Amino acid sequence: MRLTGPLRGVVVLLLVGFTWLLASALFGGEGSLSVRNIFTGSKEEPTQSELRPRRYKCGLSAPCPPKHLAFRLVSGAANVIGPKICLEDKMLMSSVKNNVGRGLNIALVNGVTGELLETKTFDMWAGDVSSLLKFLRPLHEGTLVFVASFDDAATKMNEESRRLFEELGSTAVKELAFRDSWVFVGAKGIENKSPFEQRMKNSKSSNKYEGWPESLEMDGCIPLRPPLEG
Repeated sequence: MRLTGPLRGVVVLLLVGFTWLLASALFGGEGSLSVRNIFTGSKEEPTQSELRPRRYKCGLSAPCPPKHLAFRLVSGAANVIGPKICLEDKMLMSSVKNNVGRGLNIALVNGVTGELLETKTFDMWAGDVSSLLKFLRPLHEGTLVFVASFDDAATKMNEESRRLFEELGSTAVKELAFRDSWVFVGAKGIENKSPFEQRMKNSKSSNKYEGWPESLEMDGCIPLRPPLEG
């Protein structure tokens, strides 16, 4: 049976179209569709990179608003794994940076600019609390204070050191005890208590490790404060 002119043209167009679709599916770029998807009406399956959750600063699950600092604090695990302090996707303190130690690990940050001012560790088991007092007393208004414990952060604590942390916004420091896990973000001159604080009590009945509670992890967004007038 011979095909008429118009019908022959339709057949040729269908063959050309099918050939193009097949070639696009096999050799085409990112925008090509598979033959199966064309005939089933389904959308192109997402790539692995599209399925992978988007990563935000310091591993947060969502981005921080403008003029906010993204942070993540991780306390030490027992006396083996050191703590971590991350700010704006920069690791300020960690075992990898070799700037953490037993006791209190503290990073000071400018609350207006987000600039790192200083990092320091204080041995609260065998050290001298006077060095911690000299560190905390002269803090300037608006300074952000990031704290992560490692091993024991409380044995050398005295009344003044606890009061200084309370003035920075802590509510848990007054009960902080031997080998408790503690993470905290405070600020010099804060008017209310800090919303960024966690404490895990050292308890034989609930400890994750032998002699130590589990490590704590806390993240969030801290608003930058406006420059001080005058």
